[in-house]
Amino acid sequence: MPGPELTVATNLDRAIDDYLTYLHVERGVSEATIRAYRGDLTDFAMSRGAAARWATGPETAQRYLAARAKRGRPHDPGLAPTSLRRRAAAIRGFYRFAYGEGVIVVDVAAHLELPRQPRLLPETLTIDVVERLLDAAGGGPAVGESGPGASAGDVVTGGATAVSDGEAALAREATGVRNRALLELLYAAGLRVSEALGLDMGDVSLDAGWVRVIGKGDRERVVPMGDIAVQWLSRYCSWPRAGWLASAGLADGATVPLFVTARGARLGRQQAWAAVKAAAARAGLGGRVSPHTLRHSFATHLLEGGADLRVVQELLGHASISTTQLYTHLTGERIREVYARAHPRA
Repeated sequence: MPGPELTVATNLDRAIDDYLTYLHVERGVSEATIRAYRGDLTDFAMSRGAAARWATGPETAQRYLAARAKRGRPHDPGLAPTSLRRRAAAIRGFYRFAYGEGVIVVDVAAHLELPRQPRLLPETLTIDVVERLLDAAGGGPAVGESGPGASAGDVVTGGATAVSDGEAALAREATGVRNRALLELLYAAGLRVSEALGLDMGDVSLDAGWVRVIGKGDRERVVPMGDIAVQWLSRYCSWPRAGWLASAGLADGATVPLFVTARGARLGRQQAWAAVKAAAARAGLGGRVSPHTLRHSFATHLLEGGADLRVVQELLGHASISTTQLYTHLTGERIREVYARAHPRA
């Protein structure tokens, strides 16, 4: 008669499903985290020997994590330290659940250590460079146009080709206005790009100058935004957003996405990344600039301006202040740089 180890060895996929259901129903973990954990655990389940030996002891999980830690091998680059830590956390949490539920008889989780959390200082931009990036996002009047409300026929005449060129220029301006509004909001409120793209009109008060955000762990926060961001969002909502929605036959309302495409669909993550990358290229910045760079710059500039660390934690939506404290190290580096340049005996 097969022993308990052999019996549970065939149930890895079912155990993973049970664990993810537990996280969703009993722990209230967000859908985004569930998707990430499902991907991590599915990769583990598909690794060599996992289906047959996952419940017999810690060796299977340890070998898997060791293999994923090896970077630079042909066709198997391994995981970055932060990704490896998350995957190890997903696997250890799964094993802790399986042992607690009596699914396995060995406390595998007790033998799995999380890789040390790398303390990488985030990439940030100076205030002047942020302004260059925002200016490069677009939104200025196109050549020959009288303003953002003008149509191609109003500003260009002389045949179908000329009208077509005018329409193309107007479309570029419209996209630039939207992209500028998005980047202004990312920097003004320190939002994650997923938070900004998930906003509906009902989440934004242009009159009061605040935005309501659902962040990681489904935690809600209300973040103020400055006058410049409000001005760009107001301009974008008046034109081209209103026209895009009307062309798509959509009525505006509280549940309609804030950032949309020319067809009225919610703007996607890849499109937002492309907008930032294109602006960085036009501004002559390096390829490492991303939407998150604006969030990092937001936090750094607040702290450099004298903001309280707890306030910055609240604005960023960090669950732990230790995450926010990374920015204090960064501002310390800048203080030393300024000191080295300015002090006569540095």
